[in-house]
Amino acid sequence: MNPIIVYLHGFGSGPGSQKARFFRERLGELGVTLEVPDLAEGDFEGLTLTGQLGVAERAAAGRPVTLIGSSLGGYVAALYAARHPEVQRLLLLAPAFGFARRWSAALGPSLETWKRTGRLAVYHHASQQVRQIGYQLIEDGLRYEDYPDLAQPTLVFHGAQDTVVLPAWSEEFVRGRPNARLDLVDSDHELLTALETIWARGREFLLRTPNSF
Repeated sequence: MNPIIVYLHGFGSGPGSQKARFFRERLGELGVTLEVPDLAEGDFEGLTLTGQLGVAERAAAGRPVTLIGSSLGGYVAALYAARHPEVQRLLLLAPAFGFARRWSAALGPSLETWKRTGRLAVYHHASQQVRQIGYQLIEDGLRYEDYPDLAQPTLVFHGAQDTVVLPAWSEEFVRGRPNARLDLVDSDHELLTALETIWARGREFLLRTPNSF
């Protein structure tokens, strides 16, 4: 029986992202359907981690699932798995652990402006335009732990040249976790130049029987 696999895209991305299309095509060649929900549900300005976890829950629908998560979607996948033992395994791509805390620290004085006005202009990759994001993303995000304590087999791929989400954050996540493994690849945050490598190294993991690495 083929596994149920759900892909969670990154911040400012969407179901039509290049990585989502790549995994959908590769899995499709093996007769496996990849489900890719819109984590923003058409409301990017109102985006929250809680809302994205709700989308993941509706996509999983209580079924045993495998999760692939990219960047912020990787962090959401980890948060979801820590709360849902029916998740069987995770493949994470440059997961943005501690998203709200780390982005807040990186913004510096701009954070106060965002908090005061309630809106911040950011580039939205899926629509290829600048869009507004509400401050509730930070307020809500700070409620969640930086490193979810999940028990499922977890394979993390991270670009060694990633300057957006540092490889050290994934190294910290896998440290002391026998259920998690990190594979550093020669790429940046987008990981587009390493997709074939990731597929070659991660395909067997995605299709493996539950509860085994």
